[in-house]
Amino acid sequence: MPRSRASLQVVSAASPSARRPRRAATPAAPAPAAPASVAGSTQRIVLAVTTAIVERRLMPGTKLAEQKIADLFKVSRTIVRQALNQLSRDRLVTLTPARGACVATPSAEEARQVFELREMLESALVRQLCARITDAQLALLRDHLAQEREAVARTDVPGRTRLLADFHVLLAQLFGNAVLAQLLADLLNRSSLIALMFQSAHSAEASQREHEQIVQALARRDARAAVRLVAQHLHSVERNLRLDPRTPDLATALRPHD
Repeated sequence: MPRSRASLQVVSAASPSARRPRRAATPAAPAPAAPASVAGSTQRIVLAVTTAIVERRLMPGTKLAEQKIADLFKVSRTIVRQALNQLSRDRLVTLTPARGACVATPSAEEARQVFELREMLESALVRQLCARITDAQLALLRDHLAQEREAVARTDVPGRTRLLADFHVLLAQLFGNAVLAQLLADLLNRSSLIALMFQSAHSAEASQREHEQIVQALARRDARAAVRLVAQHLHSVERNLRLDPRTPDLATALRPHD
């Protein structure tokens, strides 16, 4: 680091060193480029894996090979390991000594608990948001709904999946609670993973319409209707998950088809 002028020693003109001819200064070699931040590289991998799960490009059980990820992002395996450890703490990745890392496979019970918690949080959120939402915030919600409609109309599966999830986080952001917004974002990431495991013929169009109804209730400042519509919306999503697939007995499963 260059020294400030105040830190440089002033040499007296009477000193012997002042009378000696100075050697020509050797041009300083250019400083090597600073390596990318380890934390930044770790977060790039975390974001890429999370986005791929949310946008339905990484399925539950998919193996996440450290070396392949390291080659893809041009980082060391140590950085990849740090990212996978963070994703494991977020319950999006499972780490096992024998298999390494793979995309998590949530259980049916975990799915029920995630939706139960979402209903508790989001019902309280819209109830309080009704009392304080502004016209400018409603305009932001309507703009988001327009983006949802466009993504659904053009069958943009990754885009509509992300937008339908982001609607719920946007509600928390408009409420002004950053902790709640982050908590909902984490729950929605896990909900996306659950949907990959258990989703049946759930309709994106139906979810989008339900979002429209929630915003209409917020615009009327009708807290009771908003809470009811949020609960109905989450129940609708959960109903379309096959959390209790019927498993036939062994004889039925192995019986040859006629």
